[in-house]
Amino acid sequence: MNEKGKSTYQKELFALQDTEYRDFQVKLIPNIDPETMIGVRTPELRALAKRLAGETDISGFIDDLPHEYFDENQLHAFILSEEKSFESCVAQIEKFLPFVDNWATCDQLSPKVFKKHRKELLPYIRKWIRSKDTYTIRFGTGMLMSHFLDEDFDPEYPAMVAGIRSEEYYVNMMTAWYFATALAKQYDEIIPYIEKGRLDVWTHNKAIQKAIESRRITPEQKEYLRSLKIKPAVR
Repeated sequence: MNEKGKSTYQKELFALQDTEYRDFQVKLIPNIDPETMIGVRTPELRALAKRLAGETDISGFIDDLPHEYFDENQLHAFILSEEKSFESCVAQIEKFLPFVDNWATCDQLSPKVFKKHRKELLPYIRKWIRSKDTYTIRFGTGMLMSHFLDEDFDPEYPAMVAGIRSEEYYVNMMTAWYFATALAKQYDEIIPYIEKGRLDVWTHNKAIQKAIESRRITPEQKEYLRSLKIKPAVR
């Protein structure tokens, strides 16, 4: 696409391009076409998102789906993360999630407004986790991990995540991340999931690995977790 064919937002992103950073990102996110990567660093994307979110009308960009570039998806995620209305934020996320196609955009979509609306958020999380879409499931699990492992924790929530069964790496990695974090915050409630083998073997072992890497897990807990690793069956 020539310069004349670029949208206003694409021109702003290309003005912030760092080709060395783009080459680095290509290695981190192998499922994304390198030709769609502009190479804008995260702090600059966040700053641009804050500025654009403060403008009176950003709907022209938000409604223009699918985006052409990976960096546009990143910018979209950061703009939604700044949205102050819960209802508007959720509605926009529901439209955006089907177009999220990588772990980076998924994980950086973290709306600040959700912290004040956990009760209203929970039904959406339940729906997202039941989705058949890789990154919708990952997003729902991530929101459950971010907002419901502290004062709003309920034993029902890890059961929801343990019930996920997928062949997708990025779903299972998020499940492992959830349980590793949950072990650090709600050890007594979560350890039975590991002791009883409630997760598939790969996710079980990955959750243990990530928990052992955490500074919030005691040396004694780490030693016990090591004893709970499962040796994969030989095929």
